[in-house]
Amino acid sequence: MIIRKYIKNIGIIFVGLLILFSGMANAARPAGKIGVDWGKKEGQFCINCHMTETPGIYHQWNNSQHGQSGVNCLDCHQAEKTEKDAFLHEGQYVAVIVSPKDCSKCHQAESKEFQRSHHSSAAEILASLDNLLGEVLGGPEAVTVGCKQCHGNKIEIDEKGKPTLDTWPNTGIGRINTDGSRGACTACHGRHKFSRAQARTPDTCGKCHLGPDHPQKEIYEESKHGIIYKASIAEMNLGSDKWVAGVDYSAAPTCATCHMSAAPLLPKTHDVGERISWNLRTPISKKINLVRLDNDHQYDVPEGKPLPKVGDKPNHPDAKGGTVIEIMTWKDRRENMEMVCNACHTSGVIKGHYKQFDDLVNLYNNKFAKPIAAIMAELKKTGKITPSPFDETIEWVWWEIWHHEGRRARHGAAMMGPDYAWWHGMYEVAKHTYFEFIPELKELVGDKEAEHLLEKYFKPIKGHAWFFDGLNKDAIDQVRKGYEARYGKGSMK
Repeated sequence: MIIRKYIKNIGIIFVGLLILFSGMANAARPAGKIGVDWGKKEGQFCINCHMTETPGIYHQWNNSQHGQSGVNCLDCHQAEKTEKDAFLHEGQYVAVIVSPKDCSKCHQAESKEFQRSHHSSAAEILASLDNLLGEVLGGPEAVTVGCKQCHGNKIEIDEKGKPTLDTWPNTGIGRINTDGSRGACTACHGRHKFSRAQARTPDTCGKCHLGPDHPQKEIYEESKHGIIYKASIAEMNLGSDKWVAGVDYSAAPTCATCHMSAAPLLPKTHDVGERISWNLRTPISKKINLVRLDNDHQYDVPEGKPLPKVGDKPNHPDAKGGTVIEIMTWKDRRENMEMVCNACHTSGVIKGHYKQFDDLVNLYNNKFAKPIAAIMAELKKTGKITPSPFDETIEWVWWEIWHHEGRRARHGAAMMGPDYAWWHGMYEVAKHTYFEFIPELKELVGDKEAEHLLEKYFKPIKGHAWFFDGLNKDAIDQVRKGYEARYGKGSMK
């Protein structure tokens, strides 16, 4: 352990010195030669026209690193005549959509990492319960301007080679493009400036990661990290080429810091799930291992499930016939995240945070999610509720317990947002379990059957003892003493 720590410290010093002396020479510019691989001469015609026709676009581009490096309109928008979304414009075949596949001509590593990430598969929500709520209970028009603007949609092309008006504009992170690629780089790097600084701000992530079921932006803003960031934006060096935590900035982390950006001994990544060790989205959270394949696909395997080995061809729908090239256990993923934390925090702080986070997730899982999920499964098995979702009140209650309040609690603990961990989280999980789910269960199956299910699934859990036995006199007296010590004798009635 001492040797490992010594090697790690030497490594941090070496990498830190390397970064400090690398400077602007390592700017993230396109590969190749200007005028050959990019900087097409014909593109000057586009520039001359758009300078007056769309001056806002011109100025955004001209002031960007692309513009200052000579990357012009044709380098990104030029298309082959045979491409589905190509159309003739001023003597050149171009496409409105610039996909990750187009960006990969210069940004190969970033595109490859993104294509295998959870972000790129975000449009798969179109086959989920979330989308059922939107499409059927809400309406397709609501999905178009709501769900699809974050998750992405499938772009359709009209007879003129341009995107249809009901599928464009769309910068959903998992957008399905006509060339087969998934995603929109402009979801984070707004075109035509394509700013790294913008992509590193919490507001960019907050376009999608906010609201009742995934309030990461609000949680971040409540956290000490978010508070310090807002007070110290001028110290964040957001436009830095390399932007290494603890080296280029140390005031506070942003979403990008933890999930994507570089730290000493840890390179940057566009695979946003690479450092996540818990799945906090599902009804019951599980730690997740990552299986990476040679065909640029990957998938998660919950802890406890069998893992393939490097060299295997797993029989998994997300394997797509690929061969395993890497296994990242949940511990590996957590260690990656801890390496980010380590840029600014001591090991005691990091370990303490993760213990408190794990304890909250386990509390949510074991006290509420698992017993409720077991009751719901039994109701479905015995025909007390139908196989169809959302046609019984109890299904809506359970949905909001895990999909809204449970997620808020878990993410609140993960991101150190106390109000979301408790008042918007576990408080509401408990309240709705005891005073919505259980009454609805009794209404659905009758008191006798409900009591049987509660005795079977709730009573063995110590945390529910108060519900069955009430608060005993000692417990009440203890609360009374504390209350009266603060507010005066006789204040607690």
